[in-house]
Amino acid sequence: MLKIKRRIAQNIFTTIKNANPNAETEVSEIEALLEYPPNADMGDLAFPCFKLSKMLRRSPVQIAAELAPTLNDAVIDRAEAVNGYLNIYISDKYLCENVIGEILEKGDRYGAPDIGHGKTVVLDYSSPNVAKPFHIGHLGTTVIGHSIKKLHEFAGYKCVGINYLGDWGTQFGKMIVAYKKWGNKTEIEEGGIDKLVELYVRINNEIKAEEEASDSKHSNLADMSREEFHKLELNDEENIALWKWFVEISLAEYQKTYSQLGITFDSYAGESFYTDKMPAQVEKLRQSGLMKIDDGASIVDLSQYGMPPCLILKRDGSTLYPTRDIAAAVYRKETYDFDKCIYVTSAGQSLHFAQWFKVVELMGYDWFDKLVHVPYGTVSINGAKLATRTGNVVLLKDLFAMAIEKVRAIMDEKNPNMPNKDETAEIVGVGAIIFYYLSNNRMKDINFMLEDALSFDGNTGPYVQYTYARTCSVLEKAGNTSTDGELKFTAPEEARLAKTLCRFEEKVRSAIAEYEPSIITRFILDIATDFNRFYHECAILTSPDPDVVATRLKLTLATKTVLGEAFELICMRKADKI
Repeated sequence: MLKIKRRIAQNIFTTIKNANPNAETEVSEIEALLEYPPNADMGDLAFPCFKLSKMLRRSPVQIAAELAPTLNDAVIDRAEAVNGYLNIYISDKYLCENVIGEILEKGDRYGAPDIGHGKTVVLDYSSPNVAKPFHIGHLGTTVIGHSIKKLHEFAGYKCVGINYLGDWGTQFGKMIVAYKKWGNKTEIEEGGIDKLVELYVRINNEIKAEEEASDSKHSNLADMSREEFHKLELNDEENIALWKWFVEISLAEYQKTYSQLGITFDSYAGESFYTDKMPAQVEKLRQSGLMKIDDGASIVDLSQYGMPPCLILKRDGSTLYPTRDIAAAVYRKETYDFDKCIYVTSAGQSLHFAQWFKVVELMGYDWFDKLVHVPYGTVSINGAKLATRTGNVVLLKDLFAMAIEKVRAIMDEKNPNMPNKDETAEIVGVGAIIFYYLSNNRMKDINFMLEDALSFDGNTGPYVQYTYARTCSVLEKAGNTSTDGELKFTAPEEARLAKTLCRFEEKVRSAIAEYEPSIITRFILDIATDFNRFYHECAILTSPDPDVVATRLKLTLATKTVLGEAFELICMRKADKI
């Protein structure tokens, strides 16, 4: 549709310039004004002439009336002037002869905007805390982040995916204390991360109990935890060995989930990687005069920017999250020379990112404006907030297992002899969870209702998966989509589907600009709706006209191509048969 818009904009521009040589406007400005009417009766595109009224010194109604008969282009079927708008109807013949052919010619590169060539994007996402399991609270950063990576790769960017593991901090002091007091090596080796979580929940409950029993809210276990973490920071041999073991167990578990999601990372450099890189940044802050002492802590005062102070060092001199993030950003710029560095985290961390982004700017790093925080809303389960330390979580592996089991049961009932049922059930089941999550605008808080997520009715992941499988089935039955005959649309459902397909690049560009995967998810639903309407209203294989059959088969293949690529962009795998 972008090509169509540019041709129409050029046509309007030429008409305006011919009538008014001194008119100050550009083709790009006219193209930006073209919009989609609320319904098909008002055209495929609309041009509001109000924007030209002052420049051309005519009323919008006059401008529209004068422009309508001058738009002579093969892409335009007709143009109508209505109340100051120019309603433009796209030629079905042009759509049929150009859109289908372009999709089939470009294949999996159709819709890919060439905007990222020679540019590098670093993406920091997923980033679970070691010794804690993947639960649905991690789903947002993981699938939103990977979708944004896929979108940028599709547009030609070189992308570096970083899993900034939470592998450092006082929680490891708690884990070490818990393991030494209650842990069993054999049980943990057999039970993996689940056993580590049991220890983590137990020590937090014990600390809470000690604090509630103490008039001063004091906990001996909390003191012990801080001491064990301090020993870890000092490279205590025993604690370092335990810490590495906890990381190893955790990564093995995380890889199972990433495998199901089809996600890989280029780096697993976590917080611990930057411990020796922070002192240089702290010294730079000190030398620049930005860092001040406030009640024993080292801060950067951000009051003139409307933000609380950014804490750099605690009273005891230990570092904090902003210190590590600044050091990590400097390292990534020096290592990857990024054009953008994107951080995908909960909206609850927005102030944290605004603070240390501002500190990076004040430190004189001229790439401060290349740092991008992509926030997303919170997730709750039936209204209950998630918290690992209290054990109130729904594990992703359990959620995926439930979805896969339900898909498998449906397959056993409807198609018991279908090959590769286990693999297909996993593709569709995991895809159902991903699609449910990414159907929402990323800033929307989600109350995760399991029944809704696993529903196979309505605008769901299984619905669009079945649509893709339907395109595969039609093409398999046909056996051959090649023809030398005339391509022609003979039904409105064909043109409507083609108009939807040709908006793919626009959707990709919007999703990249807004860091919003749900734009692609909604586009997938539009394709599925229009294809299924086409499928039910148009005889694809049984039409007596061989040119009609050939046209509809190629339209089906074009749909399969675009749907398949759109699936990739939101981390959904494809199933040819369901």
